[in-house]
Amino acid sequence: MATIADVAQAAGVSISTVSYALSGKRSITAETRTRVLAAADALGYLPHASARMLAANRSQIIAVSEPVHADTDDAAHMAFAMETTKVARAHNFDTLLLVHDDALEGMRRSAATQLADGIVVLDVDVDDARVPLARTLACPTVFVGIPADTAGLICVDLDFEAAAREAVDRLVDAGHRQIGLISHRPETLERGSNFPLRFRDAFLARCDERGVAHAVVHPNGHTADGSVRRLLERLPDLDGIVLSTTPDVASSLSAILATRELVVPRDVSVIAAGVSFSTARFAVPFDTMPLDAHASCAAAVDLLVQAIDGGDRSPRIVLLPPAYIDHGSVLARATPPD
Repeated sequence: MATIADVAQAAGVSISTVSYALSGKRSITAETRTRVLAAADALGYLPHASARMLAANRSQIIAVSEPVHADTDDAAHMAFAMETTKVARAHNFDTLLLVHDDALEGMRRSAATQLADGIVVLDVDVDDARVPLARTLACPTVFVGIPADTAGLICVDLDFEAAAREAVDRLVDAGHRQIGLISHRPETLERGSNFPLRFRDAFLARCDERGVAHAVVHPNGHTADGSVRRLLERLPDLDGIVLSTTPDVASSLSAILATRELVVPRDVSVIAAGVSFSTARFAVPFDTMPLDAHASCAAAVDLLVQAIDGGDRSPRIVLLPPAYIDHGSVLARATPPD
């Protein structure tokens, strides 16, 4: 294996000159740098990783801002962090996970010390404090989520609005006339998490457009018991449920309905939309429009790496279209609407 001394001898320069050429620590002539790099390439010399990073003025690290909250879904939290890490590795980047409550400090430190070449922002709130900070940072930043003010930002997310509209349309087109949405817990919406609010608002608007009775409820615990009770109080002839909630609540739904002699899909059709979990192993699998962590994180990291490499940093919103997985939990009613 070639050494730095071999490169110096082949290029006709000192070992220190080779080091300067590869690390960029000192200014040398373009002709000398070219001669050193040609010699290193011919000999197959691989400098120490830290020297390569200095030469490229990079850390080869992507910071991932994903603070932990009291209402954090641990499985979803880890899924997004892991998918970001796997995609980053495919681009030859390591990741630094920032989970402290003070998300701003972690981002500032990563950018100010050049600890990271770019930042992926996860678990985005509507009025996210990381938004104005991102606009001031020199290093590129990509949000996985859509805050209220997207000016100057690159954002990627599932098209939750489209998922909500499609869920309503599929139920209405199958003849359902009273549709309930079981959303996330109140504290998640009160915190301002962006996607439950986007999904809820699109659900309400589409139900109004399609002229169907509807209601939205929020679980107070870890099962669907209270949610089903409140839906039936408001919609006595409830025949369709859309789930945009956590896996514990969703997985309990069939059993809770059964206590009221309601069977999926015979009596109530169910669609889980914009969820980060699979329903395939539920006692009754539900039709699903998944929130694909890999798709979202791959799109975000690809855009970030392009920006790090000097590519397009122009602000944009990339919405990923929902895909529908049919498990047979939607049953057409006898008399569909006109």
